[in-house]
Amino acid sequence: MPDTCTSTNRTDVFWDASVETLPRAELEALQLRLLKDHLDFAFRNSGYYRQSFADNGVSPRDLDSLHDLDKFPFINKQTLRERQTAHPLLGDITAVAEREVVYVSASSGSTGVPTLSPFTGKDFDDWQDLQARLFYQAGMRDHDRYLHALNFSLFVGGPDVIGAQRLGALCIWAGTVPAERLLFFAKELQPTVTWTTPSYAWYLGETALTEGMDPARDLAIRRIIVAGEPGGSIPETRRAIENLWNAELYDFYGISDIFGACAGMCSEREGLHIAEDHMLVEVLDPVSGKPCAHGEKGELVLTTLQKRARPMIRFRTGDIVTRDAAPCFCGRTHARIWIHGRTDDMFIINGVNLFPSDVEVAVRSIPEATGEYRIILTREQHLTRFHLEIEQRKGTATSNQALAEQVRLLLRNRHGIAPHTVKVLDDGALPRAVHKAKRVLDNR
Repeated sequence: MPDTCTSTNRTDVFWDASVETLPRAELEALQLRLLKDHLDFAFRNSGYYRQSFADNGVSPRDLDSLHDLDKFPFINKQTLRERQTAHPLLGDITAVAEREVVYVSASSGSTGVPTLSPFTGKDFDDWQDLQARLFYQAGMRDHDRYLHALNFSLFVGGPDVIGAQRLGALCIWAGTVPAERLLFFAKELQPTVTWTTPSYAWYLGETALTEGMDPARDLAIRRIIVAGEPGGSIPETRRAIENLWNAELYDFYGISDIFGACAGMCSEREGLHIAEDHMLVEVLDPVSGKPCAHGEKGELVLTTLQKRARPMIRFRTGDIVTRDAAPCFCGRTHARIWIHGRTDDMFIINGVNLFPSDVEVAVRSIPEATGEYRIILTREQHLTRFHLEIEQRKGTATSNQALAEQVRLLLRNRHGIAPHTVKVLDDGALPRAVHKAKRVLDNR
């Protein structure tokens, strides 16, 4: 398999047709070959995996099929933090010498110490080729101007602008700047594509309107890539942002511990194609660890297949997804995932599991509401109570009581549960997010 795309493999639709359209049986055979090599590499070169495999009575020789991966132990974010603390700087999960590491990204830790994610030179090149593939899949081409508005300070999404450059787009390295400055770039330089979070795309559009600028008319952005929140895969949220900007919205999924983006939407925009030549996907019950059937919600567990600096064997992401391995109408054979939220965002009301994204679907579907909301959790007599705050759109005549009852009815019909209380606020009363929105206030 080529390390980077060649002109022979590129078409009007595919960045690398030989990989993206590989028949499912051939793709799984490729995964098995890569996985066997990857497990062997991790066992031979990582002190952590050598000990962990021994403690669990497994070795790379025990893998004869992809299903045999379930014999191997999990790791999670806590594992990464503990091993980095025990063996600074990069931890003993790392499988190469530090001199082979050319880049590290970092995610914040609960102790304030960043958790590092190392890349060799080849890891970095593979990563950026994948970013180029995902950009191309979302419709970006070499005639586009790309406004990169992600953080460059150790954030794994920062270098992804290089993937856009590899594709041939004109790239504007804006970084995280105040909204007014970003809108100035958007107006003066007329980029056609940008990347942010769903919350910030909405906030930026609202800010433009308050400054007398119509993003749909005065700006040239016609593709918005979003990541970091489930909103990009919620049809109601997607439509609201698209109407505000007169642009198409494409959802990406990334994880700081592996790649800036691991999955992204294609032209069909029915789920996110995950790069199965770079990682093996499991969707498991968060409690039992048993596989979920296709279409059932479960925790996304990822195993890298090519990343050398720090192999990730059965990494529990904490993200709740559904998966469909059926071929897409776009022609790609790699499985698609839908992001629903995180295990630590889920709350249980009277035995019903709810995510903020479930509430967002209801709130965004009501024209009289602005789409902003806040969930407040309290505990009363040993029971969790779910309270909801929403905003009424300015200029609408619906009463607060009618709007509150409408959202209660929608949630009850769809999930069998309704908020204990619904408080309707004025347009603009809830705080707007400039990065990831904080939707849940847990007062239990």
